This record gives sequence, C-alpha cells and structure tokens, in this order.
Amino acid sequence: MTTIKHLITFIEQQFPPQVQESYDNSGIITGNINDILKGVILTIDIDEEVVQEAIDKNCNMIIAHHPIIFRPLHSLTGKNYIERTVIKAIKNDIAIYAAHTSVDNSYNGLNKIICDILNVKNTKIIDPKPDLLYKLITFVPSEYVNQVKTAIFEAGAGKIGNYDSCSFSTKGTGSFKAGDNTNPFVGKKNIQHFEEEVRIETIFPSFLKNKIINQLINSHPYEEPAFDIYPLINKHQQFGAGLIGELNTETDEIEFLQQIKQKLKIKCLKHSEILGKKIKKVAVCTGAGSFLMYKAMTLRADIFIAAEFKYNQFLDAKNEILIVDAGHYETEIFIKNIFYELITKNFTNFAVEFSQKFSNPVKSL
Repeated sequence: MTTIKHLITFIEQQFPPQVQESYDNSGIITGNINDILKGVILTIDIDEEVVQEAIDKNCNMIIAHHPIIFRPLHSLTGKNYIERTVIKAIKNDIAIYAAHTSVDNSYNGLNKIICDILNVKNTKIIDPKPDLLYKLITFVPSEYVNQVKTAIFEAGAGKIGNYDSCSFSTKGTGSFKAGDNTNPFVGKKNIQHFEEEVRIETIFPSFLKNKIINQLINSHPYEEPAFDIYPLINKHQQFGAGLIGELNTETDEIEFLQQIKQKLKIKCLKHSEILGKKIKKVAVCTGAGSFLMYKAMTLRADIFIAAEFKYNQFLDAKNEILIVDAGHYETEIFIKNIFYELITKNFTNFAVEFSQKFSNPVKSL
C-alpha cells in the first residue's frame, strides 16, 4: 500500500523543496503523512470547494501549486477562506501538499512544459540558483574505486547540466596508523601503513549531503573513510528561475504570438510594441515571472513570456525585446498535467484526478 509519505518522497526527488524561494511554503501543509493514500486531487489553487470535492471523490490528498498558507496563521477560527479550508481539511483527514517554487525552480518544471509546447529547444536556466553545490573529495583503494563511485552517483552526486556520473580521479599514496581499538581493512595495528589510493572528486547538491555521505561510508572498504566536503560558489544549472532557448527557425512576431494564444489556449495576450524583428531566442518564466525581464534582455532574448508585468516594464522593453503577459493562471495551468503524468506513470493503486472546482480567479468581459 502506498502512503502519503511515499508519494511525497517521490515528488521531492523530482522537485526538491530545498530549491524553493525563501518566501514560499512548498511542502506538506495538513494531514498525516503515514495515512494510506486513497486518491489525489490536482489543482492550482485550493479553497473549501476543492476540499469538498476531495471528500466527495474519496481522495485524501490534494496537491496544489499555490500554498493555501503563505503567511503564519495566528488563529484558526474560520474567519476567512484560508482558515475555513484548513479546518475542513484537518477535520476530514485530508493532506494538503503544495509544490510551488520547488517546481518553478526545477529544470523539468513548468517553464520546460511551456518551452516544449512552443517547440523551444536547447533550453537553459535563465537565473541559476547559488549556494546549492558542494564538492566531495574522498580517497579509495584502487580496486574499490568503481564500487564507491557507483554508490555516490546513485545517491545523486556527479550531475553537471545534462551530464551525470561526472568525477575526476588522481592516483597517490595514502598513509595511516591504526590504533588499538580499530579493525583495519589493510595494514596492522600501531604500524604506519602506506596504501596506493585514488583521490575522487565530484560535486553534489547540498540537500543530498546526508544521503551521499551515507552511501560513501557504506560502500567504502575502510573502517574510517577519509573525505572532505567544500561549499562551492558555482551556480547549479538545473535549478533556478526561468528558461531560455531557441526556435528551430526564425518566426514572425505576430505569427509567434498567435502560436502562443493557440497552443497555450489563451484568449487574450498583452504585449509590448511589435518590433518588426524575427523571433529566434525565447525566454519563459511562468506565473509572476516579470522580474526576470531585464535578465532576459541581457541574454538577448527576442521575446520574453511571463505574467504580471508593470507598466514601466512595457516602456523599458521598447525597441529592445518583445514582452508578452500571458497571464499568471494561464501559464501555470499545466502544473496539473506535470503531476498527473508523473504520478500515473509511477503509481497505479490510487486515483489521480483534476479538480473541477477552482477556475481562474481573474475575470474579464
């Protein structure tokens, strides 16, 4: 039987909560993670109606993009829809899980979906996250190098962009003297020993540190393996805001705007002045991604697709870049597809359904 914890663990292997923004509240919000999973409702936002929908469909977990709780609750009296939603979920043993900027900041998240739909290729993160990378250095007897490498790579070390199992090795001589209370793999107690070893260097994301250290210790033949871990100032190329890539062929601006409307099923687009240029390099940041506009300009994007642009940004874009406000909800609606495909491909013993209750809160005539 699959528990809520099993599903959360799987989700967080794809979209680590450690890469979310500091203001965010991705993760489990209500519910007992040890409960057996009966069914999942997928939604962008959540309110009392979505919780009732879960009750009616016998689903005990809701996965939402936007957290129902962004700021601390100082009471639970039901005075607003947030408190009423949380109370209703708790009373009915429904787990609420939010996957917000943890998905936004992951390479295979929402921005990749939009790029795939628009046929944008060779994509890279626009603003990679800093302070996520560590370097591991360890020393292994020559005949055990492959065993240790395999173990730490399986734990998630050695990934650089689209490459994995990356490392560097150099040969050398290690020395040690085993004490009385030891059980040395090689050498004898109280005698200085010299061993031909290989120095292995690789990198890993900080949030995998404990897992990788455990794998290193369990796979290493020595009783006390020597290793060093250093924080790096390199930015992680698989986590960060926005994506930028290229179309296979240059496309007319109006034609590409029509493609955006059609493929993303958007009724109305707001955009800056048409520049009379061809579109080749495309930048995307779903939701409230307008903060990346100037970064997209620096990277010489021809067009930047996001939402919640300010008036002055449309002025600043003049003669520089075509910006498109495709709507916050409209660019994030595909979050449900991401989770539906991810979950149904890997779990078959519970129902996964799209919520039919919550629609775009922004209305227009």
